[in-house]
Amino acid sequence: MTFRSATEADLDRVAAVAVGDPVGSISADRYRDELAQHMYRPEWSWIAEDGDRIVGRALWWGRPDSAHPVALDCLHVEAAVPDRAAVATGLLKAALDVFAAQGAQAPPLYNLTLPADWRDRPDVTAAVSWRTAAARAAGLTDEVERLRLEWTPQSGVPTPAGRLVFHEGADEEFLDAFRRVAEGSLDEETRRDLARDGAEATARGDMEFYLSCPGERSWWRLARTPGGELVGLALPSATPYHRNVGYLGVVPEMRGRGHVDEILAWITRFQAEAGAERITATTDTGNTPMAAAFARAGYRTAEIRLIHSAPAR
Repeated sequence: MTFRSATEADLDRVAAVAVGDPVGSISADRYRDELAQHMYRPEWSWIAEDGDRIVGRALWWGRPDSAHPVALDCLHVEAAVPDRAAVATGLLKAALDVFAAQGAQAPPLYNLTLPADWRDRPDVTAAVSWRTAAARAAGLTDEVERLRLEWTPQSGVPTPAGRLVFHEGADEEFLDAFRRVAEGSLDEETRRDLARDGAEATARGDMEFYLSCPGERSWWRLARTPGGELVGLALPSATPYHRNVGYLGVVPEMRGRGHVDEILAWITRFQAEAGAERITATTDTGNTPMAAAFARAGYRTAEIRLIHSAPAR
């Protein structure tokens, strides 16, 4: 078995790989389209070969300007292979070793997209099982399950409640807000970052991430009471595919008063008034208060994302 990155000459064969599993499928058209946009790349497209036959494929994705891949989108091994997990593990380890040697600061995460009812479907749980085993064996042992939610105009545009004032702010004000809303967060990644790096570094990392997203910095707002007390922040943003909620939070002393609903409503109105026909969002399945807020605002669960990542060093 040979594990290697693709060359230009391989790309038609890579695109033509048929994925029969109910998860992990990337169509040939999408692969070619995003290859042209530099979001998939030959050096990020890895194959497992048995002789001259492709029996496994791993496709990493990144933004057009990414120096290194951001996430693994598709991991597939032919059903006829006796030990699919072993082949997938070899494929992942070979690629991750190369990415590390090329300067990637951390292994890209593995983003496994699943239907919302995946635990009730034996075909899906079987497809997840060997992929999860491979991810863990390759060192991606931290796992979090997230809801991927979406709003469409059929849900209705929320009306302003009028209890909060939303205004633009300086970077220093947003940095302070990021720092304050992280305290007591139920988001698993935020909790890990706080434990590892502390509040200041976590706030700076969050802010840098959202500045790097396709959304505009001019969209960001701070939320305050009419008397000027900070309540939280609202960061409408975007992905390469859709407008999204981005980031929102309420400072600890203002929680439990329904402010999250008003902040989420403001973001939803902002995106809807800009013409968004779909607004996406994510939250951990364990963050039940945030999931409930999305449900109240008319966001439905479109899919589940099972995210595998490497433990913090």
